[in-house]
Amino acid sequence: MTSDAGSIRIALAGNPNAGKTTLFNALTGASGRTGNYPGITVDVSRGTWRLGGRKVEVLDIPGTYSLSARSPEERVAVDAVIPPAGDGPELVVVVVDATALARHLYLAVQVVETGRPVVLALNMMDEAAQLGVDVDVAALEARLGVPVVPVVAKRGEGVDALGAAIERALEGHETRPPEVVSDALAPLVGRVEAVLEAERPADDATERRARALWALLSLGDDELDVTPALRDAVDEAHREAEAAERDLDEEIIAARYARIDAWVGDAVRRPEVDARARLADRVDGVLTHPVLGIAIFAAVMFLLFEALFAWSDPFISLIEAGVGGLQELAVAVLPPGPLQGLVVDGMIAGVGNVVVFVPQIAMLFVFITILEDSGYLARVAFVIDRVMRGVGLHGKAFVPLLSGFACAIPAVMATRTIQSRRDRILTMMVVPLMSCSARLPVYALVIAVVFDADRRVFGVLSVGALALFAMYALSVITSLGAAAVLRRTVLKGPRPPLVLELPPYRWPTTRNVLTAVWGRTRAFLVDAGTIILAITIVLWALLSYPNDEAAEARFEAERAEAAEQLEGDAAEEAIAAIDAREAEHALRVSYAGRLGHAIEPAIEPLGFDWRIGIGLIGSFAAREVLVSTLGIVWGIGDDADEESVPLREALQEATRDDGSPLMTPLSGLALMVFFVLAAQCMSTIAVVKRESGGWRWPVFMVVYMTALAYVAALVTYQGGQLLGFT
Repeated sequence: MTSDAGSIRIALAGNPNAGKTTLFNALTGASGRTGNYPGITVDVSRGTWRLGGRKVEVLDIPGTYSLSARSPEERVAVDAVIPPAGDGPELVVVVVDATALARHLYLAVQVVETGRPVVLALNMMDEAAQLGVDVDVAALEARLGVPVVPVVAKRGEGVDALGAAIERALEGHETRPPEVVSDALAPLVGRVEAVLEAERPADDATERRARALWALLSLGDDELDVTPALRDAVDEAHREAEAAERDLDEEIIAARYARIDAWVGDAVRRPEVDARARLADRVDGVLTHPVLGIAIFAAVMFLLFEALFAWSDPFISLIEAGVGGLQELAVAVLPPGPLQGLVVDGMIAGVGNVVVFVPQIAMLFVFITILEDSGYLARVAFVIDRVMRGVGLHGKAFVPLLSGFACAIPAVMATRTIQSRRDRILTMMVVPLMSCSARLPVYALVIAVVFDADRRVFGVLSVGALALFAMYALSVITSLGAAAVLRRTVLKGPRPPLVLELPPYRWPTTRNVLTAVWGRTRAFLVDAGTIILAITIVLWALLSYPNDEAAEARFEAERAEAAEQLEGDAAEEAIAAIDAREAEHALRVSYAGRLGHAIEPAIEPLGFDWRIGIGLIGSFAAREVLVSTLGIVWGIGDDADEESVPLREALQEATRDDGSPLMTPLSGLALMVFFVLAAQCMSTIAVVKRESGGWRWPVFMVVYMTALAYVAALVTYQGGQLLGFT
């Protein structure tokens, strides 16, 4: 046992919805994540708790219904309780929901079977009392063989009693694991135990038996990393049982539930009539209805989109104004030159590219947290899973995909609600294909340039509106199609069924909402923000260097001449025109400009030239940057936007080397198709890198999306020409 002056480690285990992370927050004060359907906590969270005179490290392990892991994600929970290296926590606190005790005790029994010191935290006792559920704590403690402590985690009630029980358990409480191995099972379990004894001689008999039972229930059609000898022993045990027409899984699970049912029957008294449950059933009938449920969900998502588009806009504008003010201040303080450019267009612009996403991220996770904690999102996942199943996506992928219409950054972060890593990665790979709001300025500019605003299709729809609808439809169809292809190729594997318990309806607590939003926002700023800032500085350098000193001197002389010969507004207009031509020349001779010329042979078959190529390079910072970059290329200035008449006219009048127009309806359509499908957003790439844990998947995403965009734009332009379109 650890001395009083030392540090100890305990793990919090429990089913999803048991309030485990809420208890973690109550103990540690940390901003752990809490939610109301599986997969919210996908990593092990760590916090510090002072217990008496000792420092306690608290591990909040992923929520799981049992220790019978069928995926690497579930294995995280197993390894935290019975770790492969043998260095496990000194004690495990199993958090159970007092209102659903029979279901939650299954995990508790498995943890007790390991022989580790265990304390059972009987959570949500206030809700149990409201439902008329009476739990005999002493009887349950006697049956289970471990201390049982009633708590109300969301209010911090029972935390002191829990601490006292933990101290007593650490000082010598001996766990009495229930026996679930019958005489008929013993030979088969013993065979697996023999392999484990050879592999892990340091384990005691109790832990070895727990591992054997885990292996028998977990190994099979899975991705778990175990030794061939252990897998062979498990396969042989199952084959022998099948030959005798026995089901090992059923025998082990039934033995556990037989004891649980007996314990609950002795320790729990419920009212015969539960009016609250009947009301919840009636509400569930509406929210999970295949038609009404989807209609209500559509209304909720409309409200979410309104928040992401409209409610966050004032905050985004405020941030943009603040960034602009800082840039103006830096220009006034720093002398013209490389340092000023680095600070203004590199560092401050880079910070702005990070912070500008905060309002949308915060709004998204305010909504998601409220929907999760209230219990509503579990109902929606149940309804939407029927639709998502056809393309191989998980039911919980619907929020990230729909959020992608607003911005891919928070949408990728929303994939954390998906428990399986394969399903999480699959969703990340297709979310950027959803047509986000940053693409809209590109669509608006191109449509205004290449389509007649007065032209109608069937006398009703304008050509521009039809083209815009086609881009959004293409994004949805491609996203679902890419998911179907990736599920059957790169991310091939069994699609885990959507296993959900519909949690009770609860009022979200302000603390949980605020801690969830702050945790996600902070993670974005710290982890993804550093990558975005670095890439912004690199792009600035590509667009700004090398300098043409001779040209700078020439333009400076022209400005001096204009100031001398002209006065008032005429002088200002002339100088602004000279500034625009200088910016155009600087961009033309920059590394990005040279790269634009270098890639021209590759993009020419798409209907683009080197000037569009520079725009594609610049838009890697953010898709909407294409518009201002084209403004610089055509000498309009970097303040041009999609409504800029001079930019529209310049693009309409632009010609190729052979004198043919550059921007035609066909080339404009190809450009929009390219932007629908290409990974033109460094911020998204940075967030995917963070959420996937490395560069493998973001690199794959960029490669496959760029290839897809290129091929689609090539087919659009060349196919259109073959069909006689111009």
